[in-house]
Amino acid sequence: MKRASMPYETIVLATRNTHKCDEIRTMLAALPISVRDLREFPQCPEVDEDGETLEENALKKARVVSRFTGFPALADDTGLEVYYLLGEPGVYSARYAGPEATYEDNNRKLLRRLTQVPERKRGARFRCVIALAGATGERVFEGLVEGSIAFEPRGKNGFGYDPIFVPAGSTKTFAEMAPEEKNAVSHRGRALAALKYYLENLYHVSVRSHPPEPAGGRNA
Repeated sequence: MKRASMPYETIVLATRNTHKCDEIRTMLAALPISVRDLREFPQCPEVDEDGETLEENALKKARVVSRFTGFPALADDTGLEVYYLLGEPGVYSARYAGPEATYEDNNRKLLRRLTQVPERKRGARFRCVIALAGATGERVFEGLVEGSIAFEPRGKNGFGYDPIFVPAGSTKTFAEMAPEEKNAVSHRGRALAALKYYLENLYHVSVRSHPPEPAGGRNA
């Protein structure tokens, strides 16, 4: 393995969410990078996600955490966009049912909003934007997956809206899938695949001939 001296030998995940940390560590496990998270930095301030877009929120979190820890930071923001509801909850997905809402609260509110809506009109998509920020610059990666909203929660895995989101081509919700099955098709999995492709090219590790699709990376 050829290893260069790169600015990403350590990356701090801008989250204390155990599920999210596990997903990201699994995706980046093959790379020669130490992945830390905010549980190691208890004094790091909370970031008010007041941006109007997922990109704004992800970049804001990554910048704050990078400045505080002194390491490059990785942050994401995810939105579930339901077409019948004209894109709701979108950028407000994490706090759809209120500032202190639980995952279950958000799911219940969304299902109530779709009461009596037939299956053919329950189309939705998940978008995930990942920002990598540090002293050497910023990058943004995006992944998305089309699907639909189930009529009731199903499954015990995952988190957030996973129990009610069925990706296109599957009969299972994300919460009914094993972690590796979900990561292969999920919005976060696709955004992470784009990030991983970028890092692989830096380190010359297992580089594929083409970047993963659909996902993207761009300079912020």
